[in-house]
Amino acid sequence: MSNPSGAATQVPSPTRHRWALALIAAAQFMVIMDTSIIGVALPRMQSDLGFSQQSLSWVFNAYVIAFGGLLLLGGRLSDLLGARRVFTAGWAILAVASLVAGLAGQVWVELLGRAAQGIGAALIAPSALTLLMMLFGQSPRELTRALALYGAAAPAGAAAPPGCSSAA
Repeated sequence: MSNPSGAATQVPSPTRHRWALALIAAAQFMVIMDTSIIGVALPRMQSDLGFSQQSLSWVFNAYVIAFGGLLLLGGRLSDLLGARRVFTAGWAILAVASLVAGLAGQVWVELLGRAAQGIGAALIAPSALTLLMMLFGQSPRELTRALALYGAAAPAGAAAPPGCSSAA
């Protein structure tokens, strides 16, 4: 197997494929959950952090604007730097940002954490799809299964219970 740059790459074992698919599906779960679960935590954030009613929408907007605004850049970085590297960086950013947002004691820290979560998600989403194609693209049957699991992670993330999120 060769990558887009033409350099030979090692074909992962089926066990490594399963682990990779689980990690990619978990990433999709987290990206969607971080978008949808925030509504549950908003009343508590308003009272704990002192958000005004007018500024409360920025908790959601900080994530969505960063995520949507940087998706194309995430895809391009995935092309230039490699999907695996960008996916890993996205996970690291998302994890640290979730910790920051979850421990925030001030409005600006919460908004910064949520925007950083959006940045991590914008790196994860396009690189995850590239990784799926690289890992499972040789077999239409396996690719179909992988995409089905990846696709199922989105509604699962949207329906996640409130205790699953760092923001809750």
